[in-house]
Amino acid sequence: MTTATTTTEPTGPATPAGVPARSHATLSRLTFGGILRSEWIKIRSLRSTFWCYLFIVIINVGFAALASWLVGAGRGRGPGSALSTAGGPAEAIGIITAGLTLSVLISAVLGALMITGEYGTGMIKSTLTADPRRFGAVFGKVLVFGISSFVIGLVSLVVAALVATPGLNHNNVSFDWSDGQFWLALIGGAGYIALVGLISFGLGAIIRSTAGGIAAGIGLVFILPIIGTIFSALTSVAWITNLIAFLPSNAGGKIYAYGAGTSSVKDGLITLDATQGLLVLLAWAVVLLAIATVTIKRRDA
Repeated sequence: MTTATTTTEPTGPATPAGVPARSHATLSRLTFGGILRSEWIKIRSLRSTFWCYLFIVIINVGFAALASWLVGAGRGRGPGSALSTAGGPAEAIGIITAGLTLSVLISAVLGALMITGEYGTGMIKSTLTADPRRFGAVFGKVLVFGISSFVIGLVSLVVAALVATPGLNHNNVSFDWSDGQFWLALIGGAGYIALVGLISFGLGAIIRSTAGGIAAGIGLVFILPIIGTIFSALTSVAWITNLIAFLPSNAGGKIYAYGAGTSSVKDGLITLDATQGLLVLLAWAVVLLAIATVTIKRRDA
C-alpha cells in the first residue's frame, strides 16, 4: 500500500523573522519612471492614437501643399504668371498652418479618448491600482500625451513648410528658415495642438464619458467662440468681445501667428499678444487638469 502525499510548491522566498510580509499591492506599485513607460506603451499600442496622429500629419502637410500652390490664384493671378507683389513670412506662416484648425479638432477628440477610453474599458482600475496616490498616474498620462502631441505637431508643421516651399517660391512668397519668429510660429502651432488636447483630456477626466468629453472639448474650443461672436455682433457689448479673446481658440491663434503684435486695450476692447495668448491657453489647461486630478483622486474608479 502506498501513502498519498501532497507537495506544496513554494510561492516565493521565505520572509525573515521579524520582517513583515509585503502585500501584492505594495509590490505592484510602479515608480514614476515605470508609469511613464507604461503610458508610452499604451499610447503606442492604441490604434486611435496612431490614426489621429497620422491624420494630423496628413492634414497639416496636405493643406499646406495645396494652399501654397493656390495662393497665386487667390491673388487673382493666372497659372504661371508672375506676381507683382511679394508675400512675406506672415503670409507664408498662414499658408503653412492652413490645416491647423482641423488638426486641433482631431487633437481635442484624441485628448478626451486618452482618458475616457480607460474608463470605458475598465483599464483605469489597473492604472490607479498601480499608483494608489493617483497623482503620478494622471501626471504620467499628461506628460506622455502632451509631449507626443507636441512632437507630432511640430514635425508635421516642419514637413508642411518643406513641402510648401516650392509652391511658395513659385508664387513669390518668401520666408527665412533662420528667422527666429518663423520657428516660434511653428513651435506655437505645435503647442496649440498639444494644449488643446490636454484641455480636452481634463474635460474628459472630469466628465468620464467619451461622448461628453469630446463634446465638451469641441464645444469649448470651437462652438463657444462662434456663439460668443454672434452675441457680440448682435449686442455690441464690450465684455462679451473681451471674454471671447480669452477663449482657447482665440488665445491659441495668437501663439502661432507671425508677428502677433503687442497687447492693447482700445475702446474698451482687449487684444492679446503671443505671450499672453500662450499664458491664457496654459491657464485653461492647468486649471482643467488640476480639477480633473482632484476629481480622479476623490472618485472611485
